[in-house]
Amino acid sequence: MIRILFCLISIFFLSSCNNSSKTKSPKPNIIIINVDDLGWKDLGYMGSEFYHTPNIDELSEQGVVFMNAYSGASNCAPSRASLMSGLNTPKHGIYTVGSPERGDKRTRKLIPAKNIRFLNDSINTIPKMLKSKGFVTANFGKWHINKDPLSQGFDFNIGGSNKGNPGKNGYFSPYKIDFIESNLNGEYLTDRIAKEAISFFKKNQKKSFFANISFYSVHTPIQGKKEWIDFYKLKEGENGQDNNAYGAMVSSVDENIGKIIQSLKELNLYESSLIFFTSDNGGIRAISNQYPLRAGKGSYYEGGIKVPLIIKWPNMSKKNTVSYSNVSQLDFFPTILDVIKNDLKPNNLDGTSLKNHLTNSTKINRDLFFHFPIYLEAYNKSEDQGRDPLFRTRPGSVIISNNWKLHHYFEDNEIELYDLKNDPSEAINLIKTDRDVAVKLFQKLKKWRKNNKVFIPSEPNPLYDYQFDSQ
Repeated sequence: MIRILFCLISIFFLSSCNNSSKTKSPKPNIIIINVDDLGWKDLGYMGSEFYHTPNIDELSEQGVVFMNAYSGASNCAPSRASLMSGLNTPKHGIYTVGSPERGDKRTRKLIPAKNIRFLNDSINTIPKMLKSKGFVTANFGKWHINKDPLSQGFDFNIGGSNKGNPGKNGYFSPYKIDFIESNLNGEYLTDRIAKEAISFFKKNQKKSFFANISFYSVHTPIQGKKEWIDFYKLKEGENGQDNNAYGAMVSSVDENIGKIIQSLKELNLYESSLIFFTSDNGGIRAISNQYPLRAGKGSYYEGGIKVPLIIKWPNMSKKNTVSYSNVSQLDFFPTILDVIKNDLKPNNLDGTSLKNHLTNSTKINRDLFFHFPIYLEAYNKSEDQGRDPLFRTRPGSVIISNNWKLHHYFEDNEIELYDLKNDPSEAINLIKTDRDVAVKLFQKLKKWRKNNKVFIPSEPNPLYDYQFDSQ
């Protein structure tokens, strides 16, 4: 009798252990979808009536939509370095692609800061951290912050290197990027990247994985698939959103995001996955107007740094939520650390975890900072909406605090102050009427620069020609 009772007790405890192991929540799979140069308003759910994006629109209904989300920088390489490292640009030293001395030398008043081309391998990154926690890590598509993503913590890489675009005629196979085989002539690169990601999901469905999916689209050259171009020829654009080939690229991205989501659903991974959808920086204004935002890629006006952002994960307070808090792609790293319950959090990260904001709508109240101590020449002088027609931006810093935004330019020590709530176009400089606000924000900006040992260029450029610049 005692023996039978012992057996029953043993069976009970074994059963309890087995049930416990079955109900234990695994770490969520983490997916970052980072579209290249996609503008803040280039999506249906963000108000565009031209671009056809039903799959991304549906994703927006499954997650939290952030209306005031910002990239870490206004162009590709620094933005991507900041997202992956959780560090603001002064800490990793990547400010632009290539030389910091952009534009005509006779129009640059200062010697700009030095620019680091690649993210140092000693810097911790999201894939490095997740790999150390047992995640299988993979990069699909554009990387752009060093020569080989495998040195930054990825187990697998398809198509990612230091290249920032696929080159002339590069969206159609045979490809001109690294670490990808051209299997089928005429294959479209966006389709291929999604196909590779889906194959990775299937092979690793029983493991915790991290996938960085970064379509080279919608970066130039503007090359869409014929069937989507024909689709857009039947649509009527307006207000600077009317480029059929660009629209075709946007819809190819949307189409493949739909395939990715469908695959996750078929593998029973969708509901348990943490998904970030965003763009690495603002869109190019001459290609797609982002009204009411001013300017575009390369500028630190809103059109250059404000980006679309959707976050979906299992423990959100509720689906289909809109947040107006100021958030940044610097927040991705600390958010992921919180979600996987990592107790050892690096103390040098510049972002804030959004976990509590996602789970119980806790308000986020903090300032955002941007620093660009170099030059970036104009893309289209008549369309850029920059401070002057020669540059998308000249050396300066920016602070965003609640609804206020202050620009400080180093060449002339000028300050611009805007009320983003009432003037999202940054058309009315309030420096004279709201001087107290400007003083307060400028003090915050100076304190941030001092605490972060930020380099501010001050050495005059001996080649500067005032008369030429004025003309």
